Amino acid sequence: MTNPTPRREAIVPHATYRVQLHSGFRFTDAKALVPYLADLGISHLYISPPLRARAGSQHGYDVVDHGMLNPELGTRAEFDELVESLHARSMGLLVDIVPNHMGVLSGDNAWWLDVLENGAASAYADHFDIAWRNADPVLSDKVLLPVLGDQYGAELEKGDIRLAFDAAAGAFTVAYHEHRLPIDPSGYGALLRLAQRALLPGAMSGVRVNRLSSLATLFDRLPGRNETEASARQRRQLDTVRLKDALAQHVREFPALVAAIDQVVGVMNGRPGDRSSFDALDALIDAQAYRLAHWRIAADEINYRRFFDINELAALRMERPEVFEATHRLLLELAVSGAIDGLRVDHPDGMADPAGYFERLQLRYAEMAGLPAPTGRRGDGAADLPLYVVIEKIVAPHEAVPDDWAVHGTTGYRFANVINGLMIDGAAKTRLDRVWRSFVGEEAVDFDTLAWQCRHVVMEGTLAGELTVLSASLLRLAREDRRTRDFTLNSLRQALAEVVASFPVYRTYMLHKPSAQDRKFVDWAIGRARRRSLAAAPGVFDFLRRVLIGRPLTGAPVGLGVRYREFARRLQQYTAPVAAKGIEDTALYRHHRLVSVNDVGGDPDAFGMSIDAFHAASLDRSTRWPDTMLASSTHDAKRSEDVRMRIDVISEMPAAWRLTVRRWSRLNRSHKRTVDGERAPTRNDEYLLYQLIVGSLPVGELDDAGLAHYAGRVEQAMLKSARESKAVTSWMNPNLAYEGALSSFVHALLGRRERNLFLDDVQGNTAVIGWHGALNGLTMAVVKTLSPGVPDFYQGHESIQLSLVDPDNRRPVDFALRREMLTEARSIAAMPDRSAALGELLAHAGDGRAKFWVTWQALQLRRDRIHMLRHATYVPLEVRGERSANVIAFARRHGRSWVVVVGTRLSAAFGLPVGTAPLGDCWGDTAIVWPEGAMPDCAEPLLTDAVSGQRHGTHRETLPLAEVLREFPVAVLFSADAGSHDTPT
Repeated sequence: MTNPTPRREAIVPHATYRVQLHSGFRFTDAKALVPYLADLGISHLYISPPLRARAGSQHGYDVVDHGMLNPELGTRAEFDELVESLHARSMGLLVDIVPNHMGVLSGDNAWWLDVLENGAASAYADHFDIAWRNADPVLSDKVLLPVLGDQYGAELEKGDIRLAFDAAAGAFTVAYHEHRLPIDPSGYGALLRLAQRALLPGAMSGVRVNRLSSLATLFDRLPGRNETEASARQRRQLDTVRLKDALAQHVREFPALVAAIDQVVGVMNGRPGDRSSFDALDALIDAQAYRLAHWRIAADEINYRRFFDINELAALRMERPEVFEATHRLLLELAVSGAIDGLRVDHPDGMADPAGYFERLQLRYAEMAGLPAPTGRRGDGAADLPLYVVIEKIVAPHEAVPDDWAVHGTTGYRFANVINGLMIDGAAKTRLDRVWRSFVGEEAVDFDTLAWQCRHVVMEGTLAGELTVLSASLLRLAREDRRTRDFTLNSLRQALAEVVASFPVYRTYMLHKPSAQDRKFVDWAIGRARRRSLAAAPGVFDFLRRVLIGRPLTGAPVGLGVRYREFARRLQQYTAPVAAKGIEDTALYRHHRLVSVNDVGGDPDAFGMSIDAFHAASLDRSTRWPDTMLASSTHDAKRSEDVRMRIDVISEMPAAWRLTVRRWSRLNRSHKRTVDGERAPTRNDEYLLYQLIVGSLPVGELDDAGLAHYAGRVEQAMLKSARESKAVTSWMNPNLAYEGALSSFVHALLGRRERNLFLDDVQGNTAVIGWHGALNGLTMAVVKTLSPGVPDFYQGHESIQLSLVDPDNRRPVDFALRREMLTEARSIAAMPDRSAALGELLAHAGDGRAKFWVTWQALQLRRDRIHMLRHATYVPLEVRGERSANVIAFARRHGRSWVVVVGTRLSAAFGLPVGTAPLGDCWGDTAIVWPEGAMPDCAEPLLTDAVSGQRHGTHRETLPLAEVLREFPVAVLFSADAGSHDTPT
């Protein structure tokens, strides 16, 4: 597959569709979707990581080989066929990539196995971020392997850790259940001499025995693991391969040698009950470049950087050119060939230098494509970048993505929270807070305090080891200047933890000197930490601030500033996982006031978003990041967009909700158990459960099998939430009694249909909440699709998809149903009078067909007018009248071409019966005001036949909502200028 004339300018998608690839959904399955996606109006298929991952991976983020596609997803030919199918329909491919880490510990990562075999002498030792020098002599020149289910000595003496020999490969390994760990080849000689002595007399000729002795000696003479000379390391690598091949040949030719080696291995493996029989194996394991250990000690002693706290994902040193080249060669070759149009970069905050990585990515692509070096981005949003790149980054509301990063934007977490906030009644925050606190009592904690507490929880738990290393490094820096040398390790550790817990963003990005934004966030964190730590040693926070901005005291020792900045860069890679684990994976699972705001990048204190704030965010995006991605659901979402749209409705009825949850709690109190002297589940978990149920209960009647399946999904989501919260149970220390009580409670509530007062009650309430949630979803769909940016659709979410946290949100999608919806939508679009058909869609909005109609129609307009929309300005539209708070309206304008988008919000405020949408006269005197006086003429409605009189050129200064929203609660009007229609690109 070739692309003889690569484009200098990136191919920016006009709409993307994300699918999760795994062994049950392969390249061929994705190819089968292409015609449907083309008809839907999608320009780019957006796939999860396609490189070879750990066997059975459901997500692809545990890559073990960057040089090949994942065989579980299909062959290279099948991948090429997928690309060809996309290109045949003028579509392209966007690929998720994982540069920050690789999957390890499972014996399928050749780089990692080489590190375990050769230690610091491995050609890949510097690919991974391993601290080979350690204050603990037990870990000096070793990597910790926390894979054991019990203490090392116990596992060894049970016989679960064993020596093994692979005759075909000529290799010895340490086996522990599914793990196969290489041993240092320089130790093979001693084992071969033991085997030689175990040979029966006459089993091998004297010549052969001498050759075996020579082979053992050659293994002995291999350069050691601590060799620093490149030539010695290379010789060790080459000679190891040659000597293993020779050993494999020996055992093939002489079965007696295999028997002798097996005898040695059997003796080495010891006899349970005889402790001394394991001494030889213990000594052999102790001589390796790794330390086998119980999995629980990883939190305190891990000496390789991980992805967050996941031992099986080891971080890569992407700042090293050879690592970048090895991990990106195949992907960039595919991009240069035209197979890939763009990349989604996973977790760049884990890298030492994200900005440098983005620049290198664009530059290397340009070099391989024979293009001039890109000049990058400018502050006005323009970009000279040859490859479309978006980054997975959580951006706080008070944070700006640096304008000079060589990317087109982020993956849209911020937009997901913006659009969700628009559907929340912000005025209800105090009332809902009282409802939550009244229900859960002391379990309710304000979110700012909770986030601070939970960051401390992870720093004292799963990320404690990294904090220890950083504190020791900070102590060494303090000792280099006599004015700071009296700070103790304890005082520095406490102050450092306080600063990390107080950071207002995930991380800063200082490389050589801090930006103004970096300095602001450092000062913010220092100030908050100082206020919370009144007992801290005087001056310790001043010292920390100087370290974090790389500014030692005047007269400090030469080079100290450089070392300060090195420490600051290292700390930046720590604050991000602390924030992720402390906030995303702990605090957001404890704060349950309104859980629709508790999602990736969300802030429960940012309760709702005003119309003015929404316009401001859209204007900023239009100006600074016009090609960024717009998401509303992702594979990382804790709850799908449609579940959130439902839960948002609770904000419109806090009084009714208070009475409802009280009634449900009384109905269900007999289903609770007593665990450790407390009623289980907790009131906070119970409060969460009720929100999840009203947010996700399927529309229509459920038979017993359907109800049981649904109960299992809710149970799974609740158990994950309870473990992530770390309040009563956790992944590290499961409280099985509590989890049993929680599961029992869920199934008691949802286990049967007959004579289930709770289920009858909840279905009635869900009918109300589900109706208004479905109306919210219509507005969300049209606003997202036609806002500045690139709308992204997570698999299945073009219609209603009531999914909970993964793995629930990765369930198979019913694409056959969605194809039927597409056929129906086309039929409606062709009708001369669509009113009755649209009324039918709206009356059953909860089944997802209305959302599909809106999505499809908006995507058709976006595809047909992509040039206009990509260059259009964003124009907030003023709305006046009694219902002005219940509508969002904006225009996209480019020259004489324009598109007006109108959506209903907070529909429960109309007080209409379920099934009756706020249409026509419900809007009273509410009207949209055109900002420049008389509206342009020739307006065409997209979704309905409303405002048809506008086609005839009637100039007006306002658009009455009673007319615009006469048939449907959302509307799109567009200019009918002949020159405004694009040719799809």
